[in-house]
Amino acid sequence: MGIFPKGVKEFNIDEDGKFWVHLDQACNAKFENELHYDRNVSGSLIYGKIDSLTGLQAQDLFLWFPVMSIRVDVPTTGLIYFDVGAAYKQFSLSLFETPPECVAVGSDDSKVEDELEKGLMVILVMVNFGQSGRLRSKVEERTFGRGVL
Repeated sequence: MGIFPKGVKEFNIDEDGKFWVHLDQACNAKFENELHYDRNVSGSLIYGKIDSLTGLQAQDLFLWFPVMSIRVDVPTTGLIYFDVGAAYKQFSLSLFETPPECVAVGSDDSKVEDELEKGLMVILVMVNFGQSGRLRSKVEERTFGRGVL
């Protein structure tokens, strides 16, 4: 199974199922969605489930959600579920047959800066109601870390 990306340098599993995985550096890997691995990931192994996860986030619609647990459905269904708090993300087990390549990123702050550097613009939409009761919206485009001519 390739839940963890290539580049695992060290790992440990205790008798009670608690584990930690150490990567060279924080990185992002692409499955159906993008996953972010901190440099250190830890959790507990239980039959059919990885619980109490730390250090793993999943992206959905430009938002990052912490992955709290991962469980495998009845093996014949071929499904795996990522618990991101408010919902479960369902994936095909076949996506995880081979460990993915992982693209290095820095800290969480630099991850956001890297996305901005790739040309993503942050668009802020501020909605105000005018005196007449009509809906007015104002869109501001911001560039970060770039000179404006």
